[in-house]
Amino acid sequence: MRIPALATALGLVLASPAVAQTVAPILTTPDARDPHSYARPAEARVTHVALDLAADFDTHVIRGIATLDILAKPGAKLVLDDNGLKIVTITDAAGKPLPYEIGAVDKIHGAPLTVTLNGARKIRIAYASSPDAKALQWLTPAQTAGKTQPFLFSQGEAILNRSWIPTQDSPGIRQTWEAKIAVPKQLTAVMSGLATGKPTCTADRCTFEYKMDKPVAPYLIALAVGDIAFKSTGPRTGIWAEPATLPKAAYEFGELEKFVAAAEGLYGPYRWGRYDVLVLPPSFPFGGMENPTLTFATPTAIAGDRSLVSLIAHELAHSWSGNLVTNATWDDFWLNEGFTSYFENRIMEALYGKRRADMEADLAWTDMLAAVKDAGGPAAKDTQLHLDLDAARDPDDGMTQIAYDKGAAFLRTIEKQVGRARWDAYLRSYFDRHAFQPQTSAGFLADLKSKLLTPAEAKTIGVDIWVYSPGIPANAVHVTSAAFPAVDAAAKTYAAGGPVSGVPGKATTQEITRFITQLPRKLPAERLKTLDTAFGWNTTGNAEIRFAWLQLALANHYAPADASAEQFLTSQGRRKFVAPLFQQMMDSGDWGHKLAMDIYGKARPGYHAVTQVTVDRITGWKLMN
Repeated sequence: MRIPALATALGLVLASPAVAQTVAPILTTPDARDPHSYARPAEARVTHVALDLAADFDTHVIRGIATLDILAKPGAKLVLDDNGLKIVTITDAAGKPLPYEIGAVDKIHGAPLTVTLNGARKIRIAYASSPDAKALQWLTPAQTAGKTQPFLFSQGEAILNRSWIPTQDSPGIRQTWEAKIAVPKQLTAVMSGLATGKPTCTADRCTFEYKMDKPVAPYLIALAVGDIAFKSTGPRTGIWAEPATLPKAAYEFGELEKFVAAAEGLYGPYRWGRYDVLVLPPSFPFGGMENPTLTFATPTAIAGDRSLVSLIAHELAHSWSGNLVTNATWDDFWLNEGFTSYFENRIMEALYGKRRADMEADLAWTDMLAAVKDAGGPAAKDTQLHLDLDAARDPDDGMTQIAYDKGAAFLRTIEKQVGRARWDAYLRSYFDRHAFQPQTSAGFLADLKSKLLTPAEAKTIGVDIWVYSPGIPANAVHVTSAAFPAVDAAAKTYAAGGPVSGVPGKATTQEITRFITQLPRKLPAERLKTLDTAFGWNTTGNAEIRFAWLQLALANHYAPADASAEQFLTSQGRRKFVAPLFQQMMDSGDWGHKLAMDIYGKARPGYHAVTQVTVDRITGWKLMN
């Protein structure tokens, strides 16, 4: 159906012929109602955002104008999401003031910003973010690798971008965007879109311009500003990082072109133009963030031997699952992450072979079982793929390994039933047919049953049980690594008093991690000291090995690891590492509680708000301070 006809059928009015945005039919289904946004997209929705902003590093504020194109029913009001924005004026395109109201503030969601359109199809909002905007982290020079210039980066997922952009902050309400951002002249600004021209500079500031001409979920609008430089890795790929980090990062992720080609070989063309990676300062709370055209990545993935590059495979895979086809609400987060985790492993298999891919899949299985336990066991509702995150809960609560690893196991189970060739053909067509659209679990299952599975196959797999029931179904495909039995045997031997010479210290990161996690949680101090002396895991720069080691050492109250834990937890803020270690210390009686609070007091100022919220909850920090 042509776009004007579709809009008319839905009772909506196009803002202008230039705004050619479809209204996704799936947004009218019950499963697509988003309890974490105040927006009412069936009445009025944002289709395009144009930002003209300046970053003030003295006041930690971004200010300027957001111009929004609107698709609306006649007489409808526009409801936006707002979390701490300082609204100056709201006008129509001609500058005529429009009435607006900011509703009651909710500690999770912020407040509704309701604008009376009076027929306007384009509105201008002059505003500023607050200094403590949750999406923005302002770093002092001391918190960066280079130590000479400040740094700013944004993190929008899940519902944080409403703290610096006035828009409808729901993943189902896709929007195109463009931006001008003025920053101090000595700094560079990058965004999750394609640069348009060269920056224009005055005596003290430079303005950078970016554009995203494909509709994306609002959480995928991202910004970073700092002393960063670029190194090309191919005709459409490259690395951004602080100069002090760039050489190591460019080596570690130097095979980006091969990654993109491998992904395209599996599931179709890369539709975003460039694929670059920005390596952020260590306080970045995630391993990576799949911002279109520009993955934000943690420096903790730099191991020196490319052993942790599956992180890049994961973020690249999001260019299909998550960015191209996006969960309509956070209840279906697994549609982003389960698909991507499966796709990531297929990329790793294509590039590095089945042995490495199997090791990583087997480790993920272990992570999944641990996540089920942490969620309250196999009967817990949060072990479902389709969640029930009502408005009383932060959508961040649903972002657990369940979505990643149970989701990937579900897709492997479908693959086993229908065969890889048939499954790959379906998945490629799925991405093509639903490109640039939101999706729900119900929508995916309907598509799966219509385009791939016979009724008998759907029943054999139990697709509805997989999605809507807790726990891990008995038919789940567990990929086992042929390399791990020897590693498990070595761990058992060492735990029983065997020599350190039997430990796979020079093996792959995956084998070493497996060895450490297979050791019993109670070991004599001399056994730990022998490992510490032989392999230096207390000081290793490989973050995955360091994390696994600290979990073991802290479980045994191994005193020589206290300083290592403090250095590790104060030098990076990746929540995957930070939260479990603080939880472990808090669960270890008075000794662990004191150590956790001592370390957190030093580490907290350098953490992103996402990490702070999690660790505050673990430690009870705000209740005690």
